[in-house]
Amino acid sequence: MSVRHGLLAVLDRGPCYGYQLKREFETRTGGSWPLNVAQVYSTLDRLERDGLISALDAEGVEQRRFAITDEGRAEVRRWFDDPIVERPGATRNELPVKLALALTLPGVDVERIIGAQRRATVSQLQELNRVKRSAAAPADREALGWELVVDSLIFAAEAQVRWLDQVEAKMGRLAREGVPVAFDLETDLPGRGRPRVLTTKRATK
Repeated sequence: MSVRHGLLAVLDRGPCYGYQLKREFETRTGGSWPLNVAQVYSTLDRLERDGLISALDAEGVEQRRFAITDEGRAEVRRWFDDPIVERPGATRNELPVKLALALTLPGVDVERIIGAQRRATVSQLQELNRVKRSAAAPADREALGWELVVDSLIFAAEAQVRWLDQVEAKMGRLAREGVPVAFDLETDLPGRGRPRVLTTKRATK
C-alpha cells in the first residue's frame, strides 16, 4: 500500500493536520503500518509540490491543515480503480534476484538457499496463522483493518512457498535434461569500458 495514496484517500474525506493524518492512517490500517511524523510531513510536502493537496494555513503556523485538490481527488479515484500489478520490468524484489544470481554462480548451493527461505517463510506463515487464530473476531473498524492486513500477509507467504516449489521443479527439470545453468565469468570481454584518464603535462612558461 502506498503511504502517499493512503494519506490522499484520508484527505479526500476532509482537511486534516499532519498528526491527525498519522492517526487516521494507522487506525484505518489496524496499526499494522506505523508512521512517524517526519514521514507524514515529507509526504505532504511532495503532495503539495505535485498539486495534489494545498495548505489551508500559512507557513509558520504551528499546525497546518491540508486539503485535497481536484487533481488529488482524481488521483485517489485512479488508485482505487486500478488494480495493483507488479510489472516484471519494474520490480526489484530481493529474493527473485538473489535466486536468479545463485542459479548462475558455480559452487552456490541453491537448494540450501531455497530450503532456508522456505523454512523461514513457513515459520512466518505459521506465526501469522497463530496470531490470527488467537485474535477475536473483528468487533470494530480498526480490528477489521488489522485482520485484512494479516490476511494479505498470509496469502503473500503462501504464494511465496508455491513459487519456491516452482523454482525447485524447474531446477529439477533442467537437471534431468542436462541443461547447464551455472557459468563462470566471461573472459572474452569486448574492448569497451571506462576510458582511461589521460594526463597531460602543461607546458610551463
